[in-house]
Parts: sequence; structure tokens; C-alpha cells
Amino acid sequence: MNATERPCTIDELNAVFLSRQIADGERALVGANVPVPRAGVLLAHLHHGPNMIVMLAHTRTNLYDEPVMPDFASLTDWRQSRWAESQYIHYEVFDAFDKITDLFAVGALQIDPYGNANLIGVGDDYRRLKFRGPGAVGTPSAATSIGRYYLYVASHDRRIFVERCDFVSTFGWGEGGDHRERLGFPGGGPRFCITPLCIFDFEEQSKRMRLHSLHPGVSVDDVLRNTGFEPIVPAHVPQTEPPTEEELRLLRGRVDPGGILRRRERAG
Repeated sequence: MNATERPCTIDELNAVFLSRQIADGERALVGANVPVPRAGVLLAHLHHGPNMIVMLAHTRTNLYDEPVMPDFASLTDWRQSRWAESQYIHYEVFDAFDKITDLFAVGALQIDPYGNANLIGVGDDYRRLKFRGPGAVGTPSAATSIGRYYLYVASHDRRIFVERCDFVSTFGWGEGGDHRERLGFPGGGPRFCITPLCIFDFEEQSKRMRLHSLHPGVSVDDVLRNTGFEPIVPAHVPQTEPPTEEELRLLRGRVDPGGILRRRERAG
């Protein structure tokens, strides 16, 4: 069995979905080096974005001619710096997100119906959190100024998808509707929320989370049972489009040679 004949996994499916949202010439921020968003950005670059600029941590580079991109462990891993064409000083990134990047992906401990997300922690009292997250870092600035962003979570359950976040570190559509516009935020807000069960988007007028597609083997009831609020459910919900043979070849051969995205269950 060759590499592209192995069943596609959920993580590979989600990476491919993200890659298809990124156009050639765009500037994409990889940021915290989460495997699925990183793979999605790099796949877009190799598959259809030769003129993309990729920001790995605080570096800026073009990797289109790089034969293989070995895994690197963290935001500060020296191995990602080998590709840097330039590097941003810390404050330059946080003061000028909208000038240096067009899009990014971000995780969450909690996400509410309007795409507001929490990376700070879970609990009523910030001084005595039940669970502490990685913190907001640059996400408050990025979420309010960059053209668009994508929410990504590695699990889908009622602890993550909640009616109201305990804290908001990533401002989505606020209270819905034109809330972002009324606050004067220049950025475009969240476009999709990518999960192991499905893809959500946001209804155009209300900005409430809406079921966009279902992953193979997942039903609408599966999604509703694991979501702590009622998303909008269209009359027809399609299945998430699978990767092409070329996308899988690039993903497995050049972007994820170590198979990080193949360690979880298959998508079908």
C-alpha cells in the first residue's frame, strides 16, 4: 500500500480543509505550531500558493522549494529558524498584526455560539482557576485586527462548546450581528470553526455558529449531542470534501513526513 492509499485521518481532513481556504499570495501566520493548522498552512503553500508568505513564529519565509519540512516541536524550536528570510522583533508582531499577516488559526478551551473563544482558563475566579490555559498572548490583538481567522479544536464536546465563555481572549462576533462593526474592529472575524466532528461557519446576518459540513461517519445528532448550545442546522448538511490524491501526497511526503496527523483515527 503506498502513502496515498492509506485511509485519510480526521486531522488530515481538517488540515486539507484549512489549506483550501488560503489563496496564493496571502500572508499566513502559523503562530503556536499546533500540528493541524501548521499542516494546513504549509499544504496550501506547496499545493497552490507558491507566492504565499509563511510566518513561523516570528520569522517570515517562503518554503515552496523546500523538499521536506521536518517536524519542529515548539514555537521556539531552533529548527524552524533555518528557513527564516527575516525575523520580527516581538513588539513589531503584536503592534502590527494587520500589516504583516492576512490570516491565522487559533485554538480554544471554550467557544461560544458567536465564535468568542477562551484560552485563559476555566473557572469563575481568575485567581483560582479550575484549569489554566496557555493564556491570551497575542490573540486579543490578532482577532480584532487581522482580516480573518479560523478556530480549531482537537476535541469536540460540551466542555469546549459552551453557551458562554468564562473569559474571552479571542473576540469572535461578540453578541452577534454587527457587534464587531459597532465596536470599530477592523478585522474580519472568525470564518470557520474546525473540529474532529464537523466544520462550523457563521450565519451571515446573526453571526451565530452554523453547521457547514459533517465529517465521514458523523451525524447531525452526534454534533448536537456534543455541543453545549444549539447551532444553526441547515436542511441539508453535506459531508466534508475529502482530500485529493495530490493533496495527500504533498501532505504526507513533504508537510508531515513524521506522520503526526496519522496518529489519530481515520476519517473514512
